[in-house]
Amino acid sequence: MSTATTRPFAGAGVAHAARARRYGLWVAAAVGLLVLPQVVHTGTAIAIMNQMGIAVVFALSYNMLLGQGGMLSFGHAVYFGLGGFIAAHVLNLSGRGAIYLPVPVLPLIGGLGGLAFAILFGSFSTRRAGTVFAMISLGVAELMAASSLIFDRFFGGEEGITTNRSKAPLLLGLPFTRDREVYYLIAFWLFVAALAMYAFSRTPVGRMANAVRDNPERAEFVGYSQNRVRLVSFCAAGFFAGIAGGLFAVNYEILTAENMGLTASGAVLLMTYIGGIGSFVGPIIGAVVFTFLQSMLSDYTGMWLLYLGILFLATVLFVPMGLAGVLMLHAPAWRARRIGRLVGPYLLTGASPSSPPSASSGSSR
Repeated sequence: MSTATTRPFAGAGVAHAARARRYGLWVAAAVGLLVLPQVVHTGTAIAIMNQMGIAVVFALSYNMLLGQGGMLSFGHAVYFGLGGFIAAHVLNLSGRGAIYLPVPVLPLIGGLGGLAFAILFGSFSTRRAGTVFAMISLGVAELMAASSLIFDRFFGGEEGITTNRSKAPLLLGLPFTRDREVYYLIAFWLFVAALAMYAFSRTPVGRMANAVRDNPERAEFVGYSQNRVRLVSFCAAGFFAGIAGGLFAVNYEILTAENMGLTASGAVLLMTYIGGIGSFVGPIIGAVVFTFLQSMLSDYTGMWLLYLGILFLATVLFVPMGLAGVLMLHAPAWRARRIGRLVGPYLLTGASPSSPPSASSGSSR
């Protein structure tokens, strides 16, 4: 009797501990974002961290498609670029006094722009899945690349459009003229967007996106429309990609057609896959690693793309769960404080040559 009565309390204690641990991670992330510029305060480091923050939001939005919904898209940068273009035009209007809109609100404008075009293109592309969806996304990317040269008044042609965030109205007296001020703006939207995307993954729609990814027929059998679930996930991903595009417009103050081309779509695919599409933290790790290689390694050698390609091939061949998956495999050993015992076996495994099976053993069978 006593055992039966204590089990509910034990289960409640475990649930409260897990909830406290989860909240503690988010609080630690917020504190880390606040104190990071005080620890690494050089101008180059602040600029790289700004680029990393934008890449993290972009990669997390792509993970909503590929990781949660199973939709391989080759044109996700379309919503990133369109959100950035819309935010840049709104910033120019605000700088001329046509409208009143301070800089911190611009990423939300970019998100709404990405959402609008995600609804437009997702209304027909999400009716298909698998290879057909991937080809449709590729066609949309090529369509927008051609449109950037036709509608030059909006896209600025090959030169793109420029803007100036210092001319926008102030909010609480903050001009956002220095990289450090822009960093805190990016960090705020990074935290808000990451928290919102994590909360979306815990909603019934986010759970059903996983079910549609794994078994769409079973999702239809229990009463959920796979097309509608994919459309909701697609629109949410477009919204957060637009937020990343708006942050890009504020940070760099210039946008070109390359920001919504196949190169940008391929970059976010590399970020997400290298970090790991099986976990929420995977795209974060992938975005940080990719940005570090792009920013730091490119200063030392022009062959940094070769090293990035080798890293991607190694991930696909040997660790398909990504860098985050490798870390999760070692989490039990880390909690048991036995991670040091794995160093010796790993060194022996890497040093010992792999011998192919002999022909005699095969013939003896």
